[in-house]
Parts: sequence; structure tokens; C-alpha cells
Amino acid sequence: MNYTEARAIVEALIFASPGPISQKRIGELMDLTSRTIESIVKDIQDKYRRDKSGIQIVFVAGGYEMATRPEFADYVSRLNVEVRQSLSRPALETLAIIAYRQPITRPELENIRGVRVDSVLNTLMERHLIRVSGRKKAPGRPALYSTTSAFLQWFGLSSLDELPPLAQASGSLLGILGSR
Repeated sequence: MNYTEARAIVEALIFASPGPISQKRIGELMDLTSRTIESIVKDIQDKYRRDKSGIQIVFVAGGYEMATRPEFADYVSRLNVEVRQSLSRPALETLAIIAYRQPITRPELENIRGVRVDSVLNTLMERHLIRVSGRKKAPGRPALYSTTSAFLQWFGLSSLDELPPLAQASGSLLGILGSR
């Protein structure tokens, strides 16, 4: 296949993928190197920029995904589309603690929050924003909770390194994630 055809296939794969698609997966499907895939994606991104397109290709949660440009968010929000259910304040607070302290146990979370978190943990697990990532080597072997790639995708992050420093929270962990 020539470069033009490869570029069209990469674009189609990113468009059709139900979630972010990794370079590795594209490489497996097309038998291309990571370097070639990076070059192709950069070309597609440049073309969208040059054409002042309403869409873009972004790197989130370890893969490429098509998204609308932020400057058109007001118009896109007017669509009659199913909006993802927002998270409650307790869920956001718990999720922020997990994001910054992971892996963390339920008792540790409850100690920080000062309230029981069973229901909130269930909600976050149901939405696939957190997962049990292991067991702590302590009496009772409590479950350790960590964020997932769905968490990264939900907040538009490519990695946890993109979380803002805790100092920016102005004393409120909710402020960190609630604004995303």
C-alpha cells in the first residue's frame, strides 16, 4: 500500500475505533512501525489544522481519538445528544484522592474523607473510572484502588502526569477534577 492509502486507513481506524486506539494496535492491524504511524497521524493532524476542520485527532488514554475542536464546544453542546451523567461531589472528591494517592485502600480513603465510601466506590467502578489493582500486604489484604484508562479518557488526559499539581487545588481536591 502507498502512503496516501495508509494515511486514509489510519484515519478510518481512528474514526471507527470505539475508544482511543494505540499505535501498537494500528501497527498490528496494518503492519506499520510506530515511527510511520506517528508520521501519518501528524500529517492528518496538520491537514485538519490547515483546513480549519471542526475535528481533530488527539492522544488520550494511551491512544488516538477523534474529537471536536474545543472552540466549537458551545455549538456541539447544543446538539440533542445523550450527555454522560455527571459525577457527584463525593464521587469527584473520592476520585481525586484515588488519582493522586493510587494505589489506595478503602480504609485509607475513608480516613482521608472522614466518611464511608462504599457507595461511591461502587459508582466509580460501575463507570469503569477505577479498578481493583491489587491487594495490600496488610491484615485482611484490603483491595487497592487505581484509576483506569477510562478515567484518563473522561478527563481528556493522555497520562496521570498531566494531572495538575496539588498546589493548584487551593485546598480543594474537588477543584482539581471538577473543572475538567
